[in-house]
Amino acid sequence: MGRGKIEVKRIENKTSRQVTFSKRRAGLLKKTHELSILCDAQIGLIIFSTKGKLFEYTTQPHSMGEIISKYLQTTGASIPVHDHRVEQYDEITKMKRDTLNLQLSLQRYKGDDLNLAQYDELNELEKQLENSVNKIRARKLELLQQQMENLKRTEKMLEKENQDMCQWLMKYEMYKQQPAAVMEQQQQQQEEEEAAITELNLLGEQPLLAQFSFFGDQHHQLGVGGGSTSNSSAYHLQPFHPNLHLPPTTYD
Repeated sequence: MGRGKIEVKRIENKTSRQVTFSKRRAGLLKKTHELSILCDAQIGLIIFSTKGKLFEYTTQPHSMGEIISKYLQTTGASIPVHDHRVEQYDEITKMKRDTLNLQLSLQRYKGDDLNLAQYDELNELEKQLENSVNKIRARKLELLQQQMENLKRTEKMLEKENQDMCQWLMKYEMYKQQPAAVMEQQQQQQEEEEAAITELNLLGEQPLLAQFSFFGDQHHQLGVGGGSTSNSSAYHLQPFHPNLHLPPTTYD
């Protein structure tokens, strides 16, 4: 059975259309290349896909420009060249006119060149100036409020820093006073010790042993005083040195 005739129409399925385009493009380029080699023909093939992608083939060693130029010479056709000079001139003229109008408006806003202005123009200019002044004052007031809020926040931050600094200074002063109190107490103890040492030195200037009586002195006082004892000899020193030991005394 022979192949059925395929109806040539646009493929609606996008995927199928893309696959068919890729296959048939490759086949067309292959056939063009074969025709160019077999028949020694100069061929220029240009293909644009639905997305605007360009595919081309030219017979070597020619270029697409050479083939197009040969085509134009052969057919006598020409590629139309669009002249943009008229459009550019019109655009420049319009820009000059707008610039002049802006300069005149600025002069009138400054109060210059008002001799040729009509009453309606002056009235409209006054309204525009009043609106501009109102907008400027509103913006100025808004900026002042923002500055006031920023200053208040800065003031609070400085107050907090000042309080923290005061607390730190109080703690530092307390820390400094504690060692001072300790040093004062130590100095007072040192003064008391020095006073005690001075008092002992003063007492050491007198014969210390004269204030106490030994056993021999006690008996001597008993013999002289007729048997009476004195309260001043209530304390006796016992010599412990080996050379100070006296032989025992015998009393009849």
